[in-house]
Amino acid sequence: MAGKALRLQWREGNRIDLLQNGEAFFPALCAAIDAATHQVHLETYIFNLDDTGLSVLEHLQQACNRGVKVRVVIDGYGSHQHALEISARLGAMGAQYRIYRPEPTGLRHVKFDLRRLRRLHRKVCVIDESIAFVGGINILDDFVDVPDDGRGLRPRFDFAVRLQGPIVDDVARSQRALWLRMAWRRRDDWAAFYRRLTSWAQWRGARRKVVTQAFNPGRRAAFLLRDNVRFRQTIEDVYLATLVDAKSDILIANAYFFPGRRLRKALEGAARRGVRVRLLLQGRAEYPMQYRASRYMYCKLLDDGIEIYEYMASYLHAKVAVIDNCAMVGSSNLDPFSLLLAREANVFVQDTGFADELKAALEAEMQNDAQRVTEEALQRRGVIGRWIDACAYLMLRFGVAVTGKSSEY
Repeated sequence: MAGKALRLQWREGNRIDLLQNGEAFFPALCAAIDAATHQVHLETYIFNLDDTGLSVLEHLQQACNRGVKVRVVIDGYGSHQHALEISARLGAMGAQYRIYRPEPTGLRHVKFDLRRLRRLHRKVCVIDESIAFVGGINILDDFVDVPDDGRGLRPRFDFAVRLQGPIVDDVARSQRALWLRMAWRRRDDWAAFYRRLTSWAQWRGARRKVVTQAFNPGRRAAFLLRDNVRFRQTIEDVYLATLVDAKSDILIANAYFFPGRRLRKALEGAARRGVRVRLLLQGRAEYPMQYRASRYMYCKLLDDGIEIYEYMASYLHAKVAVIDNCAMVGSSNLDPFSLLLAREANVFVQDTGFADELKAALEAEMQNDAQRVTEEALQRRGVIGRWIDACAYLMLRFGVAVTGKSSEY
């Protein structure tokens, strides 16, 4: 069993609800914020000031007005366009906020620095340490900047999960660790910081004595992180171990698919064992270079017996997988940015009912809004199309080489 081999921190007795697209996610998130009595802690890569973003800010404002402690962390690159205004709005309402690795200004903005690629890409919210949201959905309206094929706008295709039960404590712990890490940097008020740290340690000591409510029946799950210190390869290793153990079915939906050598071999090996391997990938290119680089690998994947489907209704932004009776939902793509550089958060669920629910949602989209990629279709790209794909692939490989991880790709 993959979880046993990797010594995952499995949590039993969780309630886990699948949320598809912002249509389900944002009402659930805002309702939980409205019910908060103690604390709301939100982290996101993109916080956009569209109608959805303004609505979330309004719900956070109301929480502050009730005396709830509100903390928000946004990524300095992903939210760069609105970072200053969001900070001003949060400060005015009495919320605490931090920007993860703010973008440099002036001449430093054009200087290459590998550290600027190390982003906060995870999307996590914990409310009263009793309910958590984890997934791939940013604070961004489903219909902003999506393609229009003349038949009306379709929302981004994405997922998140709402969590209750023992796993929430793991999610909350990861947020506190990052908040403390960000507080530690560039401080000039060490006395106040030490008092807050002592108070926090005392509160945590009392909190550990409280038994987190477990649901019966509940679902078994583990919270997975990826960072550049302790959890460099946790998400990738869980994928690898689960793919190696797969017996019948693998279905992966990924926005940016550029897996490393080990993952490619694991997928190839599963297909050779007779496991049905299906990939649901972007058919509409949100970022052309990543899309083209991924397409360059299609011929080899098809030769390995892997089925490929492209999602055509809108942008596919999901980062999910169903492998036999296990499911993965989170922020991590299978590409160098997620697996080598960014902070990511996934939930790995070992539950047949949940896996079946996610699988059914993916298969419905594949049947209605995706097209299968065939060798004949790839040949129709023409010489120029294949040349562009090859160039994009080489450029992305060069980008990986800059990170010093070219041996893994």
